[in-house]
Amino acid sequence: MAEECVIGVDLGGTKLLAGVLGEDLAVHSRTYRRIQGLDQRALLEAIVETVEEVRASAPGPVAAVGFGIPCLIDQRRGMATMAVNLPLVDVPFRDVMAERLGLPVQVDNDGNVAALAEQRAGAARGASDAILLTIGTGIGGGIVIDGRVYAGSFGAGAELGHMVIDMHGPRCQGNCPNYGCLEVMASGTALTREGLRIASERPDSGLGRALAEGRLVTGALITELAHDGDQAAIDTLALIGSNLGVGIASLLNVFNPDVVVVGGGVIAAGELLLAPARAEAARRGLPPDVAHARIVPAHFGTEAGMIGAAALALDDVRSRGAA
Repeated sequence: MAEECVIGVDLGGTKLLAGVLGEDLAVHSRTYRRIQGLDQRALLEAIVETVEEVRASAPGPVAAVGFGIPCLIDQRRGMATMAVNLPLVDVPFRDVMAERLGLPVQVDNDGNVAALAEQRAGAARGASDAILLTIGTGIGGGIVIDGRVYAGSFGAGAELGHMVIDMHGPRCQGNCPNYGCLEVMASGTALTREGLRIASERPDSGLGRALAEGRLVTGALITELAHDGDQAAIDTLALIGSNLGVGIASLLNVFNPDVVVVGGGVIAAGELLLAPARAEAARRGLPPDVAHARIVPAHFGTEAGMIGAAALALDDVRSRGAA
């Protein structure tokens, strides 16, 4: 008899990743789609099309679908109430997707499901208290307390990217009304912004020459040049890492976790990002918290959200089976 499967969907600010996973969270197949610039209707249609595409490749019957989306979620109603980087406002996401797909659907914030993946089978496996920061277009977050994902009173908690680390900092991006959030200071978007600034200030650097040659200054280019030894690129990553460390210090002081896991696309920089973050957190954190917690790269990389969304769906299937 064919293995029953679930589908995990990670919806980001610019991309959509969906995969078919088994009960052991092994990925059978996956599909990727760009979604940048879509309005709400087109976005929902793209999600349904992508899920149906990957569903067709499943080795067995699909029992449920889990979604991780970068949005405030009202868990009582399965409502996507507000997204900073996507056109999702007051959308009954769980019910809409269940109706269109004809499958049970679970939905949570993308940071929460990524944290679930890392705590179940990744870099935080075995930790009872863990925090995840996912650094991409924006910054998502997830908190695990005593082995369970913390969601707040109705599911909108753990928006760690919107913790203010500089009240006089730049205006945050998207629909966020604040200034100096961790997201605007330490995300992939911030890395590109600071890379452009440093490239223009240091035209003789590798980063400066790349800008003069008309190359697009992106996080990937900055990371590549930094790994090749370009000091301007290294300094750009160190600045973003230090900003990240300011936020991590506050999280250590408030939650006293066993581990802080850093994931998302920017983690491709590795220790060029994490070493400055650890150093800044050590300077600012209270000694018991800093001495106790590990700050480590994510195990699952960019697939953490997809895997965690699948784990969410599996939990739903198991709870219905036990009822």
